[in-house]
Amino acid sequence: MNDFEQFDADLSRTRIHCVAMGNGPPVLLLHGWPQTSYAWRKVMPLLADQYRLYAPDMPGLGDSTAPEGGYDKKTIANDIWELVNGHLGLDRFYLVGHDWGGPVAYRVAASHPDAVTALAILDVVIPGDGGDGFSQGGRRWHHAFHQAEEIPETLIAGREREYLSWFWRHYTSVPGAVSEEDMNEYMRTYGRPESMQAWLGYYRALPQDIDDNLGVSRSRKLEMPVLALGGDGTWARKTEPLESLRRVATDVTGGVIANSGHNIPEEQPAALVKHLKSLFYRAR
Repeated sequence: MNDFEQFDADLSRTRIHCVAMGNGPPVLLLHGWPQTSYAWRKVMPLLADQYRLYAPDMPGLGDSTAPEGGYDKKTIANDIWELVNGHLGLDRFYLVGHDWGGPVAYRVAASHPDAVTALAILDVVIPGDGGDGFSQGGRRWHHAFHQAEEIPETLIAGREREYLSWFWRHYTSVPGAVSEEDMNEYMRTYGRPESMQAWLGYYRALPQDIDDNLGVSRSRKLEMPVLALGGDGTWARKTEPLESLRRVATDVTGGVIANSGHNIPEEQPAALVKHLKSLFYRAR
């Protein structure tokens, strides 16, 4: 990512590494698992002529430092808010979240609704949205596995690439969208012991996320324009994001991205950017 600006932000409980590009209204891009800010490498150049893009490594992932705890999405959202508002000084911005970045983006939007001009959620549903589909009735088997104590570390340690590559291969419908070179970049940081403790923490906080979000979703819905997209692949969410966001927001559009698995930003960046530009224009 040589064409991208890079910087570190020292926050109250973590140091966040961030890449940036472009000029114009600010857009914040939040990645998921098992990715880093590198997941946005194809999207950012397509928006950089009109927008200022910021893509942080989520706390504990990529080149951001790992807090000892606090991986519930409410706390992670506070870290992101400190980065965006406290460090970058942004009062208004567009917000996009994929995978775990989606629930974090939702919490940022719910806590600071006047700051989020528009919100996009990609191939994920919101824990505690009033539905029961976050783990798809156990079909997303790794959710329960990652929440178990000790056994994931025991079985995965030393086999990180073998384990994570299963998800890059099976959750992606477009051949080569996540290449061996891309996996090497992800493994540069996901191979670190502290990284495993962090990303397992995102899953182990799921019961708290559900409780936290139930309180929000029952009391008030998001009112900013929201875009909810799923992929159409075997392991993609299809219309589930749209259904989920309609339970927690009032102005929701979206649907399904054709010929894409779970990793929409890497598989169909041009189609995604077309949808994002339409959302941003609608929210102006």
